[in-house]
Amino acid sequence: MERPQHPQHAQHPQYTEHTHLAQPLDYAAVRAAAARIAGGVRPVTVAPAADGVWYALEYLQHTGTFKARGARNFLAAYHEAGALPAAGVTIASGGNAGLACAWAARALSVPATVFLPANAPRVKVERLRGYGADVRLVGDRYAEALAACREFAAGSGALSSHAYDHPLIAAGAGTLLDEIRDALPGLDTVVVAVGGGGLFAGVATAAREHGVRVVAVEPENCRALNAALEAGRPVDVTVDSVAADSLGATRLSADALAAAQEKNVTSVLVPDEAITAARRAVWEEHRIVVEAGAATALAALREAAQPLGERVAVVLCGANTDPRDLMEPTA
Repeated sequence: MERPQHPQHAQHPQYTEHTHLAQPLDYAAVRAAAARIAGGVRPVTVAPAADGVWYALEYLQHTGTFKARGARNFLAAYHEAGALPAAGVTIASGGNAGLACAWAARALSVPATVFLPANAPRVKVERLRGYGADVRLVGDRYAEALAACREFAAGSGALSSHAYDHPLIAAGAGTLLDEIRDALPGLDTVVVAVGGGGLFAGVATAAREHGVRVVAVEPENCRALNAALEAGRPVDVTVDSVAADSLGATRLSADALAAAQEKNVTSVLVPDEAITAARRAVWEEHRIVVEAGAATALAALREAAQPLGERVAVVLCGANTDPRDLMEPTA
């Protein structure tokens, strides 16, 4: 299955990004994002799960994932700077990033044009249209939709969004950490799943400010962060996991690698079997339905030989999944 290679930020010849919008990913950027999206996203709910363990229920966020935070911050920053082009924003993604982009655009009354392959699931197309997006179906492969998105951005001047590789996207995602700390005083460890690194980079940036340890979890065969740490630079990796629909980035962002190289971060790999078991366990024990990407973080906690900390928050980051397989009785 061909995995998405998300478009980089594209510039139109007549449109230049305001330099202050290209600020580095640091804690100041996370705090600015928190102020920018306040009232526009749902504060995270933190619920006790076991002794010393809490779940951060970010799957309750708008659009069903944390990505609403980054998308809202990205567009709000351009909007408040008067830097949004008349053509609005565009993205090639029928997944969580596309949904978040369309939702954030609707909230700010900004046009959103989303490119998908013509064979994209009807439910995704209809949900995007429900958010008011102009959905363009192109070709039968993601690469064709991506090429069309880039051509549209270049020709129209629309702002190209990215699923994870932009400081504003990561900073928006990072606002989650301070909300968890507010709800859980004394937090010492946060466990988060990693794909391309947007959520991880933002959360790790804020966590470093407060001396909170970050456990960065990836599937064994979906290890962009782990491989980048080994190589000392972002490298392409093979993607083959039950969680690949949301964690299937083939390359880590540079911001995520920089965050991962800090002392407060530990990289952990988990097998698909543990991810599947964690997803079913959180359903059977708490009646919580999450996607495999969210269950990846929980799998690390369940697989750990020793407690990960004294006050640990596991981020359940998304629930855009088909729950029918969870309803089936186990053998």
